[in-house]
Amino acid sequence: MQLLVASNNVKKLAELEKMLIDAAVTGVDILPLSAVHAYSEPIEDGRTFADNALIKARAGASATGLITIADDSGLAVDELNGMPGVLSARWSGHHGDDAANNALLLAQMAHVPDERRACAFVSVCALVTPSGQEFLAEGRWDGHLLREPIGANGFGYDPLFLPADDIAAGRSSAQLSPSEKNSLSHRAKALAQLVEVIRNLAD
Repeated sequence: MQLLVASNNVKKLAELEKMLIDAAVTGVDILPLSAVHAYSEPIEDGRTFADNALIKARAGASATGLITIADDSGLAVDELNGMPGVLSARWSGHHGDDAANNALLLAQMAHVPDERRACAFVSVCALVTPSGQEFLAEGRWDGHLLREPIGANGFGYDPLFLPADDIAAGRSSAQLSPSEKNSLSHRAKALAQLVEVIRNLAD
């Protein structure tokens, strides 16, 4: 069975591949977007992570005829009613400007006391088949918003995110090794819920 991952992110591909190997799922050939004929990537204009993940997965399945998996993720801050949320990558107005996004979020939260700085990374993964079957899974990585960036690893809001997990031992997400982050992350938790679905489709 061929499984299209609607992304060219090498880390996402490797993460899913490792999960399938660990779960002894065989007969699945994972393909990045670059391995299929080009199609126009859809506009992610959904109001929720689930909306955007489904938009991407449906587009891939429709354009290629392959079972497609896609994810949408971001940072949800309790004090901001779950924002930046789906706007995480363009919170400052420019897509992918991590430094500007972090600076704006810190400014907005500058006077919020420590006890009200709870937040979580959220990922929703969608799997869509060409026949129209749809599966959704959500993963959350709970933590605390720091007052300044710490660490040089990762990307996005990683330097501002202090995980609640004991394994992180007071380190920001940007101070964790890639393997540590992958074992704890929101995306890993969401993908793990789809492993059995993938197994059943492969069988």
